[in-house]
Amino acid sequence: MKVIITGGGGFLGSQLCEKLLQRGELTGPSGAPETIEQIVLLDARFTRACSDVRVRQISGDISRREVVFAAVGDDPATSVFHLASMVSGECEERFDDALRVNLDGGRNVFEAARALGGRARVVFASSIACFGGGVMQDPNTDATKLAPQTTYGMTKAICELLVNDHSRKGHFDGRSARLPTVIIRPGKPNAAASSWASGMFREPLAGEPCLLPVRREQCHPMTGYRTVIESLVALHEVPAERFGDDRAVGLPAHRVTPLLAGETLLELSRERGMRLGPIVDAFDPRIQGIVDNWPVSVDGGRALALGLPAPPPLKEIIAHYLADFCPA
Repeated sequence: MKVIITGGGGFLGSQLCEKLLQRGELTGPSGAPETIEQIVLLDARFTRACSDVRVRQISGDISRREVVFAAVGDDPATSVFHLASMVSGECEERFDDALRVNLDGGRNVFEAARALGGRARVVFASSIACFGGGVMQDPNTDATKLAPQTTYGMTKAICELLVNDHSRKGHFDGRSARLPTVIIRPGKPNAAASSWASGMFREPLAGEPCLLPVRREQCHPMTGYRTVIESLVALHEVPAERFGDDRAVGLPAHRVTPLLAGETLLELSRERGMRLGPIVDAFDPRIQGIVDNWPVSVDGGRALALGLPAPPPLKEIIAHYLADFCPA
């Protein structure tokens, strides 16, 4: 079978590709396990090449219909993981681009999957930014009303509804993973309003200061990148009949504050004899205003009931990052 990963040049996309190469197979449209013969990575740019002969990298814009259709192709034995997206901070500043990439790009991916004419499985990476406003709960569940208060969240919510409707009509077998903030992302900070969530771990672990734009007591749902990758694959494997009429599944997450992050880092540093950089208050009302409209906690009980994994303890997530990206 063939697998498409949009956003395949990004952090999660490249991690997912490696996981699928190791796994070697997925459930195909037939409902039986099928060997993965090719993985197509579609992204605007790639920072490194993949040497595995099963992987093909395509540089292109998902807002261009012809690019997406050419990447997806016409083989009914295809699965799609749609991860490509502009991030939250960018979407607030560039409304028209957000609609073009996140919304029109999503429609292109879904229409290409529909054109395969079978029951291709499509996994869409959504976000807890779909929640917002006065209807939020503590914790939010899969039954909480979607009332996003950011452009990013709005585009994700619309794509969730499209996945539901395409699945209802039998165009493809879709499922949406509603992601909490994913930590710890390596590299430099990006334009996501949640970038501080990785930065408050990543920079201190590197002995550098982290400029914290939100309040120290700010609660936010977070999970590890390994768990997210495992969850995307597990969600793909869930039989369609188990979803009912709602294909969007919120992933479980820890309720984390910068205070808790600092305490956990200090505990780990004492165990390992590490020197930490400081977390420095650098309040940014724009970032805080965006984060104020996001959930403080989520209930991933439905995901767990479907067989998706729970995140490990916070200290273990940090240890995974050190093992994977900071070898001694």
